[in-house]
Amino acid sequence: MEQKKQKVSDIRVGLENAEDLIRKMDIEARSLQPNVKTMLLAKLREYKSDLNNLKSEVKRIASGNINPDARDQLLESGMADALTASTNQRSRLMMTTERLNQSSDRIRDSRRTMLETEELGVSILQDLHSQRQALLHANNALHGVDDNIGKSKRILTAMSRRMNRNKWIIGIIIAVLIITIAAVLYFKLVK
Repeated sequence: MEQKKQKVSDIRVGLENAEDLIRKMDIEARSLQPNVKTMLLAKLREYKSDLNNLKSEVKRIASGNINPDARDQLLESGMADALTASTNQRSRLMMTTERLNQSSDRIRDSRRTMLETEELGVSILQDLHSQRQALLHANNALHGVDDNIGKSKRILTAMSRRMNRNKWIIGIIIAVLIITIAAVLYFKLVK
């Protein structure tokens, strides 16, 4: 009887450990991306169901309320059936624990990938920010150059107009001088 209590106690400790692992996995799974999250939560529900079934079996076996005939039948069936049942439960518990560990590893890998992706995204955003600043600076410089080109164009246009005006003025002065010289010569020769 003492051996049975010890086995039941060991099984309950194992079940509590499994329940803690499932709880931790549930918390980690809820913090992941939605597409990974749904798949992992479905597996966790399956694990919780298996764990609840195991708990109910342990309660049923450990319960002192089993009728005496059933208890006698269990005792008469021998330790082989109890060991087989215990071995089956233990193997199922080990499989469940292994699945939980694999899921935990997958969650850790997913979390690591997510953090690497986040770091990459931050790096890309920083690069884009510096490129944006460079483009804004270039844009401001281009606006300054455009303003200077506009001023230069106005100055060159004004200089061209002055040159044309000066040409006309010089041409008129030369024509007036030629006419004046011609008139002076004409009047000197005629007299």
